[in-house]
Amino acid sequence: MSLTDDIKHKALYLGFDLVGVTDASPISPQHVESLAKWLKAGFAGRMDYMHRNFEKRIDPAKLLPNAQSVIVVVLNYKPVRHPSSPIDTGQGKVAAFAQYEDYHAFIKKLLRQLAGFIGSIAGPSPRFKICVDSAPLAERALAARAGLGFIAKNHMLINPALGPQIFLGEILTTLKLQPTEQILPPSESAEGKCSACNKCIDACPTGALMPDGRFDAGKCISYLTIEYKGSIPPDLAEKIADRLFGCDECVLACPLLQSAPPCKNKQFKFHPDRARLDLHDVLNLTADSFDAAFGDSVIKRLGLETLKRNANICLANAYH
Repeated sequence: MSLTDDIKHKALYLGFDLVGVTDASPISPQHVESLAKWLKAGFAGRMDYMHRNFEKRIDPAKLLPNAQSVIVVVLNYKPVRHPSSPIDTGQGKVAAFAQYEDYHAFIKKLLRQLAGFIGSIAGPSPRFKICVDSAPLAERALAARAGLGFIAKNHMLINPALGPQIFLGEILTTLKLQPTEQILPPSESAEGKCSACNKCIDACPTGALMPDGRFDAGKCISYLTIEYKGSIPPDLAEKIADRLFGCDECVLACPLLQSAPPCKNKQFKFHPDRARLDLHDVLNLTADSFDAAFGDSVIKRLGLETLKRNANICLANAYH
């Protein structure tokens, strides 16, 4: 077996659902132009960090000097469906990805193990850089180039077999690895299904996903409830409805979600009780009780005051 094959087998053994390898060259001019136009149009909202490190974002070798390859892993997070209780107007919805333990720490832990394995069999010491979400890296473009999916109309990477509820992680390395072959059906088949469908656009509560393919993050409920720290304009606050943390509407509308399997990694801790949170309980949280309740969750990254802001919006919408 090749070194790439050994890496793939180890990544799957560690609990990832898919793994692909691509070279560390810059992303395609098409993706670079698309990102530049998106930023220039102001669609990044107040995510100023998206404007920084542009050259690193489009060129992996700028993140890790002399990088030759990028290993991209996929972790499916589609929840196993649990019997749902009647919806209480005093509860707020939490997006599916936040019903698990913090995926940043979980995926980084596995990627460190994978990097250690590679270092043990690769000969002269290669260098690695592990990236999970927060690094300035165009991970969806790289994942698509590695054959792991296509970038859909909701601007997420979708794998036809696993659907849209997937996390990505990357290892940049100075090792020169054989790129993986395309593991998907022909791209025009997968993307063709998406091009003929507008369900995610129709499902977007605020119009953040536009019919012409553009995406205004400043209107996205996930952005508003997680990234945006100010006072949310009343017209957008009303459309947040009962979404306390994040929004799954464009994902839930995707036909490819219906046939996707649930998360199979039993080590990735799932908290079904976090699917809906009592809004009054949220408002009564102290700093200590917030840390105790969400210390292992991406919700902790939000901060208590912003979570309470969201809870007040949800309650106002419930009794409006």
